[in-house]
Amino acid sequence: MANKPAILVDLNVILDVIQQRQPFYEESARVVDAVVRGQAVGWLAAHSITTLFYVINRVRNRETAVTAITGLLDVFTVAAVDDQVIRQALAWGWPDFEDAVQMAAAVQAQADYLITRNPRDFQSGSLPVVQPAAFLTLLDS
Repeated sequence: MANKPAILVDLNVILDVIQQRQPFYEESARVVDAVVRGQAVGWLAAHSITTLFYVINRVRNRETAVTAITGLLDVFTVAAVDDQVIRQALAWGWPDFEDAVQMAAAVQAQADYLITRNPRDFQSGSLPVVQPAAFLTLLDS
């Protein structure tokens, strides 16, 4: 790829890394690493941050949650989930509202791709939706 792609990374990919979920961990970690290394511009939807904090705090503790979120904020930009994003997600009428919000946030952030392990959840999206392995292949080409 000539330019650095801008990607919005779905919550499930980040949770794969944080929770070291197998067999998804390696590919998901490589996507995050691509952002860390500057090979891609990374975005996380604002509501993903709050969910991540909740999950980490519940499983571990507040200090670990703060550290993890701070680390993510050091390399990812937060994609707004504002009135426009929520209204767009509602207008699409998708069965899974949270997925629609992810897509609307990605569109507003002008991402090139939405990276998720569940591309079928993103029907008729405005952006290409790819799994981590497919994105890594795109990045290497």
